[in-house]
Amino acid sequence: MEPEAARLLGEGIAEAGKLLGAGLATIALAGVGIGIGIIFGNFVAGSLRNPAAAPKVFGNVLLGFALTEAIALFALVIAMLLLFVF
Repeated sequence: MEPEAARLLGEGIAEAGKLLGAGLATIALAGVGIGIGIIFGNFVAGSLRNPAAAPKVFGNVLLGFALTEAIALFALVIAMLLLFVF
């Protein structure tokens, strides 16, 4: 194999690795969607059972939402780093 062809092949493999890595990093977004659905679904179910307790636990629900959403932001940052920095 000629040196130029080997260099081009190596660059192609590196680009494919970047795209695969970014795609794998965004798999976390599916988990985040499921997690947010579980958080709010359980809140609705609990508030229907005990409406008096719903305002007391709503702050905890928002905290869980924020922490779950932070995982999505971290995943997007990693994907963007893989695509545009490395």
